[in-house]
Amino acid sequence: MTAVAGPSRMIGAPIKRREDPRLIQGLSHYVDDIKLVDTLHCTFLRSDYAHAEIKSIDTAAAKDLPGVVTVITGKDIEGKVGDVPCGADLPGLKVPDHPALSIGRVRFVGEPIAAVVATDSYIARDALDLIEVDYEELPTVVDPEKAIEAGSPLIYEEFGDNIGFTMPLEAGDADAAFAEADHVVSGRFVNQRLIPNAMEPRGVLAQYLPGDGSLTVWSSTQVPHGLKTNLGLIVDIPEHLVRVIAPEVGGAFGSKLNVYPEEIVVSYLAIQLCKPVKWIEKRTENFTTTIHGRDQINYVEIAVKNDGTITALRAKTIADIGASYQLLTPLIPTLTNLMIVGGYKIQNVKVELIGALTNKMATDAYRGAGRPEATYIIERIVSMAAKQLGMDPKDIRFKNFPQPEEFPLEIATGITFDSGNYQASLNKALEIVNYDEQRAQQAELRQQGKYMGIGLCTYVEICAFGPSAGVPGGGWESATVRVERTGKVTVLSGVSPHGQGQETSFAQIIGDEFGVDIDDIIIVHGDTGRQPQGIGTFGSRATAVGGTAMVVAAGQVKEKMAKIAAHLMEANPDDLVFENGQIFVGGSPDQAVEFATVAGEAHTAANLPPDTDPGLEATHFFEPSNFTFPFGAHVAVVEVDIDTGEIDIQRYVAVDDIGNIINPLLVNGQVHGGIAQGLGQALYEGAVYDENGQLLTGTFMDYAIPKATHLPRFESDHTVTPSPVNPLGVKGVGEAGTIASTPCMVNAVVDALSPLGITQIDMPMTPNRVWQAIQDAKEGGNG
Repeated sequence: MTAVAGPSRMIGAPIKRREDPRLIQGLSHYVDDIKLVDTLHCTFLRSDYAHAEIKSIDTAAAKDLPGVVTVITGKDIEGKVGDVPCGADLPGLKVPDHPALSIGRVRFVGEPIAAVVATDSYIARDALDLIEVDYEELPTVVDPEKAIEAGSPLIYEEFGDNIGFTMPLEAGDADAAFAEADHVVSGRFVNQRLIPNAMEPRGVLAQYLPGDGSLTVWSSTQVPHGLKTNLGLIVDIPEHLVRVIAPEVGGAFGSKLNVYPEEIVVSYLAIQLCKPVKWIEKRTENFTTTIHGRDQINYVEIAVKNDGTITALRAKTIADIGASYQLLTPLIPTLTNLMIVGGYKIQNVKVELIGALTNKMATDAYRGAGRPEATYIIERIVSMAAKQLGMDPKDIRFKNFPQPEEFPLEIATGITFDSGNYQASLNKALEIVNYDEQRAQQAELRQQGKYMGIGLCTYVEICAFGPSAGVPGGGWESATVRVERTGKVTVLSGVSPHGQGQETSFAQIIGDEFGVDIDDIIIVHGDTGRQPQGIGTFGSRATAVGGTAMVVAAGQVKEKMAKIAAHLMEANPDDLVFENGQIFVGGSPDQAVEFATVAGEAHTAANLPPDTDPGLEATHFFEPSNFTFPFGAHVAVVEVDIDTGEIDIQRYVAVDDIGNIINPLLVNGQVHGGIAQGLGQALYEGAVYDENGQLLTGTFMDYAIPKATHLPRFESDHTVTPSPVNPLGVKGVGEAGTIASTPCMVNAVVDALSPLGITQIDMPMTPNRVWQAIQDAKEGGNG
């Protein structure tokens, strides 16, 4: 049956986000806004030491404080709740125990060791000061390179070393290619540790009803369905009696793609006390105990011919995974392995990945999650190769791109790129920025003693995390589409957007599918009680996977509506068009039946075609056949003041190819936000621990994030290469800007300072760090 929608009215339109009015008016409800009668408040006592034995914990004085309901330690819940889960399953992975409250030993500053429940949060906080803990401090190790050396202080004595896992990856014959190379270009690159710092810290509220044995948990999470399943197992409540609600979520960037100790403890306490229990994270806790991102050291070399052809890549990556594992901790750096060749046809690859345990908070998914690191590695080393060969950085990239007709393209690391035209995106970016004119201006300014730089980055990323074989817990997505009796449309989606705008873009898709007004459509998400099945929002998957599930379900409902409408009109269902709230035979809009009339007929069921059940509802589970692979080209133009080290960003051009575009306004917002976060890493941000494992950047006084005044106007554009993996032809956009912008900015600054012999400046490129590199170069150092 091929009933169609009328001309697209909404897909591709820059419709403003429908979510925004409630957000900017303060009408939304976050976890802390949920008020339940008799709610108790929880706080956590956390370790002051990065590594220590807990000799004893005395909670008596805290328990005696008026208003305190209970105080629990790890010993109190040992054997009663499960550990914090890790979904990784890598060969040889050493998985340590990870109790929700530490038992016997702490391994990073901020690790929870006790929980206080009181009638208000102030009493609970006061009670923490009354708990006495006797520690015996142990040696710490925070440098991942030192951590994997023999004789380093052990994080877990039972493991014998601090290597959590190793993962080699080899294709072709890299050693032979290097032996035959005309040039070998090498570098050491650091992707410093970052702290996600979502606007809303984490929070959880749990309510247990002993009458029916049900547990309802409100959590600021990206994965309500995964949290539901895991909590049921951990606190021993049948999954069908657990409901998780993600109300408004104030940002996440991957940091809320987890099951945290606090969610476990608060749920356990609600069950034991039979009263609602709430915990809201303080910003200091957010710095120390919400996952961190990045933190890799990469040793990389490429083999290059005289004409710029890259024949091989070898790399050693040391990934700092912290002291314990969160849900995806060991998996994130494996994505660096997969994407390390970027968008280039490098057939010979030999890489080694080492996961290093240290006395720091766990790393996990942070916007881009392993792919920014891979892009940084390859884009820096390719630009260095261009410099060494005397080539323009654009030319070496064009030289090594695959051709558009080669897609789908299996690359050396074993994955298959779905579609691509890397030449088109780079050409467009060069055209927008007036590249040749910029190079000419650069030459003129150098004659005047000014240091202008032009940085290029071409990237490919793996997105739409879907094939279940590659995603712990499954990579499918679920959606239910229901047309109500009055013709209004309800979509129940298993994804859980928290700023991406799917309440708008999904409604645009459904509006065109059914030919109805966008205001007649509601998108429901983030509640396992309303949409029982789903995976969540991460890895730029919501539209490519969740949107596809929704489209297929909508198509099933539409087919049934066409059958009913054809029965009423005595027409052929294949000839019907859905447009402007009506259903009619193509070419005869004057002979139409109202969309709402057909919906009413489906529910009253008095005049249905034979063998047709009442109602208009369908659920579909979509399992993609492959990931998607967005790509693009970014160009930055900067000028560096060599007297101060300050960087002036004069232009920033981004050309991204994310497949078909549903809403360009939302796309630009995602790209702009991603670029801002990437520039934050390049120029400002960095989590710093001292040698004793104390976090020195635990407030915004010490951890710098970019402000609007620090950033230039972003010039955004697109090429469109649809993905064949899903019927929407979309690829994903949420992480593109972050992935491209860090190497783009570093390439620009290094290009500016290349006359001084500077070849690398580690991030963040603060004025002081840039100035020091300049001084070292002037004094004969290598920069």
